[in-house]
Amino acid sequence: MARKQFDLIVFDWDGTLMDSTATIVKSIQAAARDLGLPIPSREAAAHVIGLGLAEAMQVVLGPEVDPKYHPRMVERYRYHYLTKDHELTLFDGVREMLQDLSQQGYFLAVATGKSRVGLNRALNAAGLLATFDATRCADETFSKPHPAMLQELTRELGQDLKRTVMIGDTTHDLMMAQNAGAAGIAVEYGAHPLDQLAACSPVFSAKNVPELHQWLGEHA
Repeated sequence: MARKQFDLIVFDWDGTLMDSTATIVKSIQAAARDLGLPIPSREAAAHVIGLGLAEAMQVVLGPEVDPKYHPRMVERYRYHYLTKDHELTLFDGVREMLQDLSQQGYFLAVATGKSRVGLNRALNAAGLLATFDATRCADETFSKPHPAMLQELTRELGQDLKRTVMIGDTTHDLMMAQNAGAAGIAVEYGAHPLDQLAACSPVFSAKNVPELHQWLGEHA
């Protein structure tokens, strides 16, 4: 069957496939609390999801906090996140959607702000290691919204950026797609508010995974 628009579908991980936004926010807040630093609001902590970890901690603490705290924030964040990550689950419908897209012959990839170790652990726990044709992590290349992850994934898989779509729950994902010349799809159930996602002009915005699955089935 001839595909309509896309050959390569790239997913963000946290807040898009994995229901982890609340855990990440609480881990950032707990790390700041441990160090006696101002505790970021939920919105501020959610906004940095999708960035590489070191950059995320720098942004969330802001210029008024001494940079010496950045590595300690990373360390405390990892401690809190790792105590919870075994409890995290995929959003309902994700597994079925990925199986369906894979059977239809799409190339599937992940572009994430997670580290390589963190993504491999999550893929392994979810039983999805064999599902994706390629993956890119923030500690291997430039962090979102730089286009490098998408450029590298298309090169590795021999695909065209114009026939690639990036799906994510943050403006970092959608801006990366724009910067790379790829299409972007927003999901509304993750870290960033709808008005910010809409400002990035996604080709579609999905309220939940079944709606995303249906749109991809009909239009991708």
